Amino acid sequence: MSKRLVIGNWKMNPKSLKEAEALFKGIVTASKDSKNVDIVVCPPYPFLTTAKKVPNKKIKLGAQDTSEMLEGSYTSQVSSSMISSLGATYVIIGHSERRSIGDTDEIVNKKILQALKSKLIPVVCIGENVRDTHGDYLALVKYQLIDCLKNVSKLQMKNIVIAYEPVWAIGSHATRVATPEEFTEMKIFIRKVLSDIFDSKVAHATRVLYGGSVNPQNAQAFVDATADGFLVGRDSLNPKKFGAIIAVCK
Repeated sequence: MSKRLVIGNWKMNPKSLKEAEALFKGIVTASKDSKNVDIVVCPPYPFLTTAKKVPNKKIKLGAQDTSEMLEGSYTSQVSSSMISSLGATYVIIGHSERRSIGDTDEIVNKKILQALKSKLIPVVCIGENVRDTHGDYLALVKYQLIDCLKNVSKLQMKNIVIAYEPVWAIGSHATRVATPEEFTEMKIFIRKVLSDIFDSKVAHATRVLYGGSVNPQNAQAFVDATADGFLVGRDSLNPKKFGAIIAVCK
């Protein structure tokens, strides 16, 4: 089995470069003994150069999004090649907060293909808004995978990570907490869909992370439920808590 992967998504935090440097230093210190875990930090674009100011060989950098375009007259957008040139190796694509403001599966697919061309590892977020009792949410996740991974080859799948984030279990509007058993069910289902799209070898080689309000208290239960790692939001802004989540994955 490959090492578990823990990704910190800082979202639109912190407020300044000075704070970002301090936060990154704190994470470096908190994760110094985590030899068997892959760690990625995804700060806002302006702070992607933070890592260069902090001596560190363990933590890799990622971006929180990328444009589906390569270059041109697209005000405010940032291309995958720009992200790669700053030293980042990962990029989150299709996060629920991006989907809520217009990112469709088609757009997510275009972003994935651009990221792969720039040698970035896409962390593809999927997940349902509502967990219904009829199982319709499974069909939604299935077609998210099919549409988002269109024209992606088996070989390229080696450089793609899937992050399952049940939107109904995230943030202040969460209706309830997701259970490790629900994640296990979804991971099995995701692997089944990937097997149908590609083959069983690709399906079992693809990391499937959990990204639903992860914290030091519930991380162990999701690791026990075979999570290949985590996409961490709020607690990635607290080095002590983030370090505790990383420690669970050792």
